[in-house]
Amino acid sequence: MSLLQRRGSLPSAYLCLVAPPRAFLIDVYDTILTCDFHAHSREVSAIAGVPALAWEAGYAQLAPELMDGRLSIAQGIEQILRSCGADPRRDFVRRLVRRDLDLLIPCSRLYDDVVPFLELLRSRGIKVALVSNCAEGMRALLSELGIATLVDTIVLSWEVGWAKPSPEIYRCALDQLGVAAGAAVFVDDQARFCAGAVAIGMRAAQIVRDDVDDPPEPSSTVVRSLLELETML
Repeated sequence: MSLLQRRGSLPSAYLCLVAPPRAFLIDVYDTILTCDFHAHSREVSAIAGVPALAWEAGYAQLAPELMDGRLSIAQGIEQILRSCGADPRRDFVRRLVRRDLDLLIPCSRLYDDVVPFLELLRSRGIKVALVSNCAEGMRALLSELGIATLVDTIVLSWEVGWAKPSPEIYRCALDQLGVAAGAAVFVDDQARFCAGAVAIGMRAAQIVRDDVDDPPEPSSTVVRSLLELETML
């Protein structure tokens, strides 16, 4: 009897599945870890001498270019400094980049179900790719948190030049795993990213750890914990 069956809340969408998946593609932010971006921004903006709200607004405006690699963190910080009338000299930018990346670790926390779930997948011989929309620093963060050694590959938007829900980033992960879309499950907290995976033939599960206004993707199964996905194995 599975963990979810013991809880008495087996998702009916999983009952009809015949073949277990050969691979899982799993999102990072708000799926396997949470990050206090406000605390992160407050400290970096204080060093920069820029109001925290202005710093966060600058990051939000540049986020698409930071996530698909068109801008490095250094280039992004330089642009934010200039837009706020602050000093963009090179040594100062380098200092802010180091602090920006260093703060990712203390500001991030793994959810309790992550390691048990990844260990479960490994014990069943199921391949795993982490697929994240992110700027620089994610690979080092995952390594520091001990997650990099529990997965087969890590596909980061800023490295490959595509961000979810572009089909290319999903296909990149599938190619690295050597698995067809129909044999894989995608897990993410955002409905539109789940929809992107479904569009290329994957099954999707949307994880909702807290109450959100974003309605679930209709073709996805909604779970509250990664361990609820045990029923698919």
